[in-house]
Amino acid sequence: QVQLVESGGGLVQAGGSLRLSCAASGRAFSSYTMAWFRQPPGKEREFVAAISWSGATKSYTDSVKGRFTISRDNAKNTVALQMNSLKPEDTAVYYCAASANRIRVGVQYGDYTYWGQGTPVTVSS
Repeated sequence: QVQLVESGGGLVQAGGSLRLSCAASGRAFSSYTMAWFRQPPGKEREFVAAISWSGATKSYTDSVKGRFTISRDNAKNTVALQMNSLKPEDTAVYYCAASANRIRVGVQYGDYTYWGQGTPVTVSS
């Protein structure tokens, strides 16, 4: 069982940066694949980035490649999403997610079992 708590969301101007953090409970954190999803207003939840249990494999959706970076610290049970060059279309509630599947770095909503409560990000133009 893993409990996830996100933080770091807020209001930022276009071109600015934010760093989201997700704190996880549970001793098995280092064995979980972790991901960030987001849900824009009035739209479905979508994949943003994922990282393997070791941090060696990362995956990003095309729209954030080169701007967002996912990282993890297994000693601190945290995963972060550094977001640079933010655009108004990045406005969404951002969710942290965890999967016990160590083999596959999933990009689908159904690949993940545990979810945080979300943190809102608003990018003004």
